[in-house]
Amino acid sequence: MSLFVSLFARQLLRDLQQAPGRARARRTDVGRAARCGTVAELRAAARREVPGAVFDFADGGAEDEVTLRANVDDLAALRIAPRMLAGSAEIDLSTTVLGRRLAVPLIGAPTGLTGMLHPRGELAIARALDRAGSFYTLSTLGSTSIEELAREVPGPSWFQLYLWRDRGIVRDLVQRAQASGYGALVVTVDVPRLGSRERDRRNSFGVPPRLTPRLLADSLRRPRWTARTLRDPRVTAASITTVRQGTAADPASLVNYINGQFDPAVSWADLAWARAEWPGPLLVKGILRADDARRAVDEGADGIIVSNHGGRQLDTAVSAIAALPAVVDEVGADAEVLMDGGIRRGTDVVKALAQGARACLVGRALLYGLAAGGDAGAERALTILVGELRLALALAGCDAVADVDRSLLDATTLRR
Repeated sequence: MSLFVSLFARQLLRDLQQAPGRARARRTDVGRAARCGTVAELRAAARREVPGAVFDFADGGAEDEVTLRANVDDLAALRIAPRMLAGSAEIDLSTTVLGRRLAVPLIGAPTGLTGMLHPRGELAIARALDRAGSFYTLSTLGSTSIEELAREVPGPSWFQLYLWRDRGIVRDLVQRAQASGYGALVVTVDVPRLGSRERDRRNSFGVPPRLTPRLLADSLRRPRWTARTLRDPRVTAASITTVRQGTAADPASLVNYINGQFDPAVSWADLAWARAEWPGPLLVKGILRADDARRAVDEGADGIIVSNHGGRQLDTAVSAIAALPAVVDEVGADAEVLMDGGIRRGTDVVKALAQGARACLVGRALLYGLAAGGDAGAERALTILVGELRLALALAGCDAVADVDRSLLDATTLRR
C-alpha cells in the first residue's frame, strides 16, 4: 500500500506542476463557496470537500455530543420579540471590545490544526475577518505560527494560551505574542485533560493523520484536498516546533509532548501567574459559572469568554447561551463578556447580544467555509453571517447593535 501511496502522491504533484491548475482551483473555490447561501450549506460543502475523518475532527464534539447540539439548539429555542415601526435605513453593526472598535460583533475563535482542512488555514480566516473590520484569535495549536500570522495579517490579533505544565514553553509563547504585537491574551481554562472525542476514536484518527485504508480511500475521492495537502502539508502546531530540550520534533512526537502538557492540577494560582506574565488585556475562556467568572475578574481578567470549548470537553455541560446571562449579571459591570459556541445564524448573534455578550466568537462556521472553499469560503461564511445579522436587526426594529438588550427576547422562552 505504501508503494501505491507514493506513486499516487508523485503523480498528483506532477499534475499540480502543470499549471494553470492552481488558478483553476482558486476559481473553483470561489464558485463553490458563492453557491452556498447559509452556514449549513457551507457545512454540507465542507463534508463533500474533505475526508470524513478530517471533517469529523473539526465538526465533532465529546462523547454523545449532547453539549455540541445544545449550543445550537438552545440558541434556536430563544424567540425574538421584534419592535415594530422602529427601524432605520442604516443598520450600525459596530461595537467595541476592550476599547477597540469592531465593524461587526464577530471575532474569530481559536481553533487548533486548522490547516488540516485547507493549507491556507488561519491566514484565510484572519484575512476575511480583517476585511470585515474584525480580527482573529490564534490558537496555541494553530497551523500558523505566532510570527507568520502577525506578519501576514494587518492589525493586532489575539493569542490563545493553555496553562501547560512546562512553564518555560508557556512563557516563551507569551513573550513571542507580546513581541509580535498581539492585542490580548486569551487563557483557556477548560482543558485540564483532553475530552473524549469519540468520532476521532471511531475513525482511528490522530494527529498527524495515520494512513488507514479508510482515510486513503476517502482521500482518493477528494483529489482537491489531497493535492493541496500534499503540496503544502500543515498538520502540526506551527508555534511549537521543538520539545523543551531543543531537539527537532517530528509531528507524532510533538503531539505526544503536547498531550502530556495538559495539567489536571491547574489552578487559580496558575491564572495569576499568567496575569503577571502578560502586561496587556487578558481574557479567560471556558467559563460557565457566575462564581468562576467573579473569581477570574478578581484575579485580574479584563474579559470573560463564556464557552464550553464547542462541546468538545465535558459532554452534558451547560450550553454557552444558557450560561451567559448569569455571568453577565455577575461581572458585566466589571469586565467585558463575550460568548463562544453555537453561532450558525445572524439571529444567533442577536440573541447572544441580547443576553449581554459584547461580541461573539465564531469557530465552526468559519471552518466550514474554509474547508469548502479556502479564502473564498472563509469570506463567504463571514459574509453570510454579517448579512443575516444586518437583516435580523432590521426586522427586529433595531438601528444598531447598541440597541439590543434582553427586552428583545420573548420572556416565555427566557424562563425555560
